[in-house]
Amino acid sequence: MNKYMKIAKELSENNLKTNVGGPFGACVVKNGKIIGKGSNHVLSNNDPTAHAEIMAIREACKTINSYDLNGCELYTSCYPCPMCLSAIIWSNIKKVYYGNTKEDAANIGFRDDFIYEYIKKMTENKTNNKTLELEIMDREETIKTFNKFMEKSDKTIY
Repeated sequence: MNKYMKIAKELSENNLKTNVGGPFGACVVKNGKIIGKGSNHVLSNNDPTAHAEIMAIREACKTINSYDLNGCELYTSCYPCPMCLSAIIWSNIKKVYYGNTKEDAANIGFRDDFIYEYIKKMTENKTNNKTLELEIMDREETIKTFNKFMEKSDKTIY
């Protein structure tokens, strides 16, 4: 077994004992060194964003003191959910190795497919307002801040 995937698996298995969250583990590797590890802590942190991948990304960013994880790889015990996929993309990780599939996660009761289906419907303009209603409001005022940001000479785009 790959040594980094083994760590992700061990982190996920530890959650079976601790009950801090679901059976998910992940680690971020840069130049052959683990710079971040995480397991799912949704239950213990009362935080729906405390997924293994997010926790590993947060620790990796602190370790290298940067929001940019370009050049890193992520090893995770399961195919990342849509939120984690977004965090992976925002952090500039370009390679992800995963163990279990999103179908495997659905088979043990995790509802990622619901979100994938919602995103698909959104892109087809067939949203279900019972899930989430999105409505634009006061753009003529909020856009002013964006315009000011564009004029800043010291801005950082990330």
